[in-house]
Amino acid sequence: MTLQDGGLAVIKKGFVMKVYEDQHEEYEKRHDEIWPELVGELRKHGARNYSIFLDKETSQLFGYVEIEDEELWGKMSTTEINQKWWKYMAPLMETNSDDSPISKDLKPVFHMA
Repeated sequence: MTLQDGGLAVIKKGFVMKVYEDQHEEYEKRHDEIWPELVGELRKHGARNYSIFLDKETSQLFGYVEIEDEELWGKMSTTEINQKWWKYMAPLMETNSDDSPISKDLKPVFHMA
């Protein structure tokens, strides 16, 4: 979903992932201590207003991020710091063979500004 925010295009993205049931606390702890260089790289790649929510009953994570540009955002996954973060987080959650989180994009169906 693309909206205008003060003249800038804002692409709203929602996605789901899964953390292992016994790793909820560690997952939250690692995000509480997120690396400043990772946050800087996320911003450099156009991300803002990024949140992740946990449903403790299902261990499902819901992520929401606003980005400026799909192409720029797509390049985030190839950065050294992002690759390092994926490897650091892999023991805590369901991942692909490259340590990236197994993630399913959600289709936006409603927005109220």
